[in-house]
Formats: sequence, C-alpha cells, structure tokens
Amino acid sequence: MQIELIPYNLYCHRITDITHMIKTKTDQTLHHQVLDSCLLGRPVHLLHVFGAQLREDLASALRMPMSRRYWGNVQIDDVSLSRVDNEDNRNRWLAFGTPAGHAGFSLDRQVLLQVLNYRYGSAGAKNVPVDPALVRVTATEERLSVVLGQQMITCLFARIHKNLLSVSKQSDIDPDAAPAVQAGVRPARGSWVVTVSLSDVEAGLSGHVWFSLDKLLMGDVLRGLLPERAQAKKALRSVRPLASRLQVTLEGRLVSKQMQLGALFDLRVGDVIPVSLSRTDVMLDDSRLFTAAVSEHKGKLCLTSFEDVE
Repeated sequence: MQIELIPYNLYCHRITDITHMIKTKTDQTLHHQVLDSCLLGRPVHLLHVFGAQLREDLASALRMPMSRRYWGNVQIDDVSLSRVDNEDNRNRWLAFGTPAGHAGFSLDRQVLLQVLNYRYGSAGAKNVPVDPALVRVTATEERLSVVLGQQMITCLFARIHKNLLSVSKQSDIDPDAAPAVQAGVRPARGSWVVTVSLSDVEAGLSGHVWFSLDKLLMGDVLRGLLPERAQAKKALRSVRPLASRLQVTLEGRLVSKQMQLGALFDLRVGDVIPVSLSRTDVMLDDSRLFTAAVSEHKGKLCLTSFEDVE
C-alpha cells in the first residue's frame, strides 16, 4: 500500500485552479440580442445590402478626378449600419439638411489631416502620417471638412433616392441639390449611424467616417429595401379568391347494378343488361358529396338537380 503525501501549498493551488475553472465555465453565458419593438416588421436584416450598395457608390466617387485631388489613394474597406449605444463626445460633427431629412457627418481627424496634407502639403510629405496632437485646428481644415462632408453626404442621399425609385416609391430627395451645411449635433443614443471604414496602404493610414441618419432618412432607407413585399401586395390584389382558383375533379357514378356471379359468367357478346338511369352519385375521390339527375343536352349526358348527401 502506497500513500502519496501532497504539500499543503500545492493542495491549495489545486483547489484554486478547480475553483477558477468552475467560475470560468459558469461565466460563459450567451448574450442574446434584444429585440426593439419599433423595428418589428421592418427590413433591418437587409441593411447589409444597403451598406454594400453605399460602399460601391463611395468607392466610385473617390475614383473620380475631382475626388482624387483630395483623397489620393484612400480606399473604402467596409460600410456598416448600427445604432448608437453612447453619445460620441470625441469627434466633431457637421449636419447637412435637405427637405427630405438631415444627416450628420464626422470623420477621424487623422484622416482629415492626411487629406489636408495630400491636397496642400509638399510632395515629399504626402505619404507621411500626421499626428493630430501636434497640429492645431485651422480654418482651412474646417472648410475642407465641409467639402468632404458634402461629397460623401451627396453619395448617401443619391443611394437612398435610387433605391426608392427602383421599387416605385416616392422620394423627396433631390439628388442634384447640394445639401446645406448646418450646426452639427451629435447623434443621440438609439439613433442610426453609418460607419465607413477606409484606409491608405501607402501612407499607412486607416480610419473611419460616420453618417448619422434622422428618422425620415432612416425610414427612406428601410422603405427602399422592400421591393419583394410591394410586389407581393400588388400580386395579391390581382389574384382571385382561393375558392375560385382551386380546381377539383368530380366523378359521376351513372350506373350501379347487382347481379349473380353465375349470370355474369354466362354473358355472351350481344347480351343486354337492362338498367335504368335514375339519380346518380357524385364522388370526390372516395367521398360521396352529391346526388344528381342524369339528363341529355345536345347529344351529351349531363348531371343536374344536385342535392347534398346528408
């Protein structure tokens, strides 16, 4: 018989490890997404489609000659939509308004300074990252922020307008009118924000641009994502009721006669079986639904005088 002696401090360490494992296992709870009753029945699950469309629009806009003067080699990496959990107190926001709604605009200051450096800096410094902490805010920087905001907000409004027209819905957005800049308001908690991730590989730069959408614009975004529902409603209005479209096959049992098996075997060619056509049974599969009288009309046998079978 062998007895293993374990030092007291090693024993305590083992107990602590087991307790930590149990606690870790217990803390691994699943976090479920909370449903918002205001969004039930709305195509929130299709917002990634709008994000992909806007990404293509912004990427095409940045490749235009006028935009390349500012953005250089900046490319759009991703566009996503989400709701604001906490107010953003770090970035400066601009607001752009139209009769169709208002959108906010903000971008990382490091991205703004990089664009400013590319547009107005020396040739050798265009690909050198700029430290925002070492640069004071200038009037040129503020004016450039407005110009960049108008460029990107115009793409946002044009995409919303195009989606509404594609599903034959009314749009109050004028894609040719430049949005007017207004005093910026930070998006409140629960509002919708579009996050644009962009980067410049040569300059080693990455950052974000944000759009905030008011209720009118967000409603237009969601309305533009429901072409199948609109078509389905239109199709339902033009379809006849189910009772007039559902087809069934009825069978009429005209003659039924009982006879002896021997008499059946004695039948020869030319023999006549006397029958009389009285009321007949109308069958649906194996179910007897009606009785009907047999009549003749223009050389054809017809069923008439239907009566329900009790």
